[in-house]
Amino acid sequence: MYSSGWQQRLSRFFIIPQRVILAIMGFLAIMNAYTMRISLSIAITEMVNKTGSAAEPDDGVCPIDESANPEDFTGGEFDWDEELQGIILSSFYWGYVITHIPGGMLAEKFGGKWTLSLGILSTAFFTLITPWAVELGGSTALIVIRVMMGLGEGTTFPALSALMATWIPAKERSKLGSLVFGGGQVGTILGNLLSGVLLHNIDGWSSVFYFFGGLGVLWFVIFTLLCYSDPESHPFISEKEKAYLKQELGTLERDRTLPPTPWRYILTSVPMMALVCAQIGHDWGFFIMVTDLPKYMSDVLRFSIKDNGLYSSLPYLVMWIVSLSTGVLSDWLITSGRMTITFGRKLFTTIASIGPACFIVGASYAGCEKAVVVMLFTFAMGLMGTFYPGMKVNPLDLSPNYAGTLMAITNGIGAITGIIAPYVVGVMTPNHTLEEWRIVFWISFAIFNVTNLVYIIWASGEVQPWNTPHLMNKSVEAGDSSNVDVDPALAKKSVQSQDAIKQ
Repeated sequence: MYSSGWQQRLSRFFIIPQRVILAIMGFLAIMNAYTMRISLSIAITEMVNKTGSAAEPDDGVCPIDESANPEDFTGGEFDWDEELQGIILSSFYWGYVITHIPGGMLAEKFGGKWTLSLGILSTAFFTLITPWAVELGGSTALIVIRVMMGLGEGTTFPALSALMATWIPAKERSKLGSLVFGGGQVGTILGNLLSGVLLHNIDGWSSVFYFFGGLGVLWFVIFTLLCYSDPESHPFISEKEKAYLKQELGTLERDRTLPPTPWRYILTSVPMMALVCAQIGHDWGFFIMVTDLPKYMSDVLRFSIKDNGLYSSLPYLVMWIVSLSTGVLSDWLITSGRMTITFGRKLFTTIASIGPACFIVGASYAGCEKAVVVMLFTFAMGLMGTFYPGMKVNPLDLSPNYAGTLMAITNGIGAITGIIAPYVVGVMTPNHTLEEWRIVFWISFAIFNVTNLVYIIWASGEVQPWNTPHLMNKSVEAGDSSNVDVDPALAKKSVQSQDAIKQ
């Protein structure tokens, strides 16, 4: 056919394989999602009037540097107290948790391309109209806008997991998975850094939302032109890459005959519950840092807005580098037979839990030694980067067929901490003193370690039997899961899947 000819000619212009292009665009999707999500964390420090609201230096707040501009610490026009600010910052996650499971199911049923792209586009639209909404309706309108942004962005991780399950072979999973999920760190870096630059150089706070919303729209256009839900539907993938993916994945398209999601088995799966616990621990610590670190830098350490953006972004730069390097290391250790997938997931998750727990508590005892505090926060977030070759790619191990739903469950439940954490911080730090923040960090220390202990004991990196429920003798919706007999064909398929992952 003519179309086949031009499609193959077009494929020669792509030096990079299409699965890598998808991973890069997935990375940019999460990057854009995070810039739009966290830009308010910096902007709110300039939106809220801070004159007369802060404790005096001898009450547990660091003094302002003599060389600093006093106007950098007056804030803006809105009189929002700490509790209201906590509600505003958490409101994004009210919508975010709702669309996770629907997003995962839609991506598995219809493909991840449009589930992902339309979600990002809607978030970009609401980001662009944020200044208008705030001027019109104040804090109430801002809360509504943030909820709507969360609804749009809630499909991001489930849709990406579904796309990765149909595109990325098991032997490349840690590496490309770390690349994709590393977009969160880069988005946080750019969100904090560029927000600080924009707020420092442009009068008013609106420019932050216009800039990042515009980038989201641009990403949507490029993604919809370049990426597709599966290799079979891609019009200009090379025959060489098709053959490779056919060999590694066994199929080039989504299984459209897949039975309904086996909810009973998923929700009673011990490895799945362990994964959910690890996600809760990760998200609590991560959201505390992403949402409230800029406020800590501004209200306690008294950094200027420009320095706040710079130093708030530095920990995530190190986190991104660590996530990429340990992703490559994890793939090498697994494919060379030096450790099993299960041990690898547990090892890297443990590093990402214990390290940050210790360093963020240490930062709270460093007082006003700004360089030391920034260094300790940087170490903490750097070690958190090993979550990505750890528990973050674990849904793809447990069930490639239902990876979108698994990611929806884990990320959705974990995101509830995004609702709780900013509000708890707002309530516990009314005077934003070092002593108040120290208690917040000790709570994070406990959550990190308890959830990691659960993951160490019960997590798994093996494909679960319910990955192929149509091969089970009993109906997925009937009977006790502990008594289900497994068909020999299922056992053979599970062994083949696990062998493919271990290669």
